[in-house]
Amino acid sequence: MEKQKLPNASAVLILGILSILTCCCWGIIGLILGILALVLAKKDMVLYAENPELYEGYSNINTGRVLAIIGIVLSTIYFICTVYLYVVVGEAGMKDFQQNLIEKIKQQEEQE
Repeated sequence: MEKQKLPNASAVLILGILSILTCCCWGIIGLILGILALVLAKKDMVLYAENPELYEGYSNINTGRVLAIIGIVLSTIYFICTVYLYVVVGEAGMKDFQQNLIEKIKQQEEQE
C-alpha cells in the first residue's frame, strides 16, 4: 500500500518557519504561530505513532516542531524585553532613545 502524507506536515513546517521570522513583531505573532504549529504537530505525531507504516513526512513534523519551539523562545524573549522597556523606560523614554539614535546615525553619515 502506498504511504500517505501526514495531513499537517507542510503546515507545521511553514508555521515553524514563520514563527521565527515574525518573532520581532512584538513577540505576539511568533508566539501564536509557534503554538499553533506545536498543536498541529502533536496531532500528527499521535496519528503517526498509531500507524507509522501508513504515513510519510514525519521529518517535516519534527523539523517544524523544532522551529516552532525556537520561534516561541525568541518571541517570548522579545516580548519580555519589550514589556520590560515599556515598564522601566516608558514610551517617552523609548521615543527619546530612538530619536537620539537617529541623530547619531545622521551625524555619522555626515562625517563620512
